[in-house]
Amino acid sequence: MERRSFLHRTTAAGAATLAGGTLAATATSGGRAVAAPRREGALRVDIVMFDGVEELDCIAPYGVFSNAGDEVAVRYVTTGRPGLVRAAHGTGFQVEHRWSPEQADVIVVPGGGYARREGGVWAEIERGVLPRALAAAPRRGLTISSVCSGAMLLSAAGLTKGRPCTTHHLAKADLEAQGGILKDARVVDDGDLVTAGGITSGLELGLWLLNRELGSDAALAVEKTLEYETRGTVRTGR
Repeated sequence: MERRSFLHRTTAAGAATLAGGTLAATATSGGRAVAAPRREGALRVDIVMFDGVEELDCIAPYGVFSNAGDEVAVRYVTTGRPGLVRAAHGTGFQVEHRWSPEQADVIVVPGGGYARREGGVWAEIERGVLPRALAAAPRRGLTISSVCSGAMLLSAAGLTKGRPCTTHHLAKADLEAQGGILKDARVVDDGDLVTAGGITSGLELGLWLLNRELGSDAALAVEKTLEYETRGTVRTGR
């Protein structure tokens, strides 16, 4: 019997298949599934930071990837000048690395401040720098993902239009109105676009991507370290 449904294939077909107990992922290009290129070395994960970011949106996936050991290299990056980023509830993050999507295998875009309609995601959308950077980022071998209302930054970049996706429950109507195809799942995997629901689902996003890219043993080992059991479902494909 499967220990949890989260780390196994869900009812939707297409974007991923189980092979030898691990998940063989695919990337999408123009709506067509193509095999992901083989990666050498550690999985490189960049988490995008900005003023007003929700603390747990960025800390949860960072904690997951950091506990995967040498198989993952995770860092915080910014499209602005490296330095102090002030999160939604006052936490300060010293971000040392500049935005460089060509060096990443996975980009994680957290959310923040969407329900308050001020700062955070709203400010970044209005400023336009991050949405433009995201719009220019897609390339073969890169997975762009989001946590919570970070999906609205992907939407502002035009990346969720016509694609299966999810976000925080307070932003779902806006995401759908802007052309996203909403799916009822904790994580929605559409190949090179992976979105997760509200705040705490950053844990599931990180664990799912570990499972997809490095295998279920890697994800289960991190679960054990964190003393956390994943919940909800992952929807793959269309």
